[in-house]
Amino acid sequence: MTDYVKAWQCIGCGRIDAPQNCIGVCEYRKAEFVYASDYEEAVARAAAAQGRARVLEALVRQLAATTPRDGGWERSYRALQEQARSALAPFGERHGDARAGAAEGVNAAD
Repeated sequence: MTDYVKAWQCIGCGRIDAPQNCIGVCEYRKAEFVYASDYEEAVARAAAAQGRARVLEALVRQLAATTPRDGGWERSYRALQEQARSALAPFGERHGDARAGAAEGVNAAD
């Protein structure tokens, strides 16, 4: 994982300084830092997004590989629809919630 460095931050100006053994040749350069809490939140969100992507990718792969028998289109569609609902349930998505798709330009009537 990532190594963390304990540092001091000025409550007035915001300067961040990490104590090191100085050898007398210090140069100050701009650097970008993030707070550990912000980093951990980003890592958690990324992991959740990856998990969701895996679940949805599996559903899309199944849809792409499925060919219903003659006269079985509606039954196959309904079965895939139920699997999609089950896949979305852990993410708080509700059946018939067209607002989630509409926000991304998906027409619920399609």
